[in-house]
Amino acid sequence: MTRNDAPWWVRHLLTLLALAVVAVLLVLPAANVAAQALSKGLGAYVSAVFDPETLHAIFLTCAVALVAVAINTVFGVAASWAITKYEFFGKSLLVTLIDLPFSVSPVVSGLIYVLTFGAQTALGTWLSDHGIQILFAAPGIVLATTFVTFPFVAREVMPLMEAIGIDQEEAALTLGASGWQTFWHVTLPDVKWSIIYGVILCGSRAMGEFGAVSVISGRINRETSTMSLRVEQLYQDFQSQAAFTVASLLLLLAFVTLGIKTAVEWRVRRSLAEASRKEIPA
Repeated sequence: MTRNDAPWWVRHLLTLLALAVVAVLLVLPAANVAAQALSKGLGAYVSAVFDPETLHAIFLTCAVALVAVAINTVFGVAASWAITKYEFFGKSLLVTLIDLPFSVSPVVSGLIYVLTFGAQTALGTWLSDHGIQILFAAPGIVLATTFVTFPFVAREVMPLMEAIGIDQEEAALTLGASGWQTFWHVTLPDVKWSIIYGVILCGSRAMGEFGAVSVISGRINRETSTMSLRVEQLYQDFQSQAAFTVASLLLLLAFVTLGIKTAVEWRVRRSLAEASRKEIPA
């Protein structure tokens, strides 16, 4: 049965069901967060935002997200280049490992780092003896966040690089371009929207990460408390309005990210379509 053959009531029923699910799972919770955040007025909202501990959580969250995104962008582009352009031993294993964070609970990933860098381990003891702190400090939060956001950039760039192929790079190299010139002037312009799309997904996931960070951070105010941890702490301290205020900031970031993601997604589809056309011989 095609779309035109379906009875009118089937089309309307499916539309209503979809709208109902979206309303229950997305719209109503988002509206409730906004309403609770503003329940005591705009002054209380602003006061909660500019609380010193909340401001530190916002700063730490943004800093960790920037570092994690930078690391994963460099790795994602390099891994995509290697996987799509070359054949090498362990290629399948590398592709599998890139997807590993998708199949591991964030709490488990945080625990892995605790068991790796903890004081009871040889590595943790060595780091402690040399004054290097990983657990319950910003480096640990960066490691955990980078792990859970590991696949996003690579998984967005690889399909486009594979669709583009190697013909343009080979032509540039034949004409005397260096490897760096080929990447910068030939490959990068074709995959830039895919990289941006992966960066957006990676950054959004990094700012909202809770499970891995909660295990490895120690939840120390003004030191290792991120925005997501700050929400939980405020709520447990019966400061619900302040908790919803911080949650509303995360929600606002999500909506901004969604808008940017939609625009970039459209450009990525265009890039894929253009890459497919280039592969079709005239």
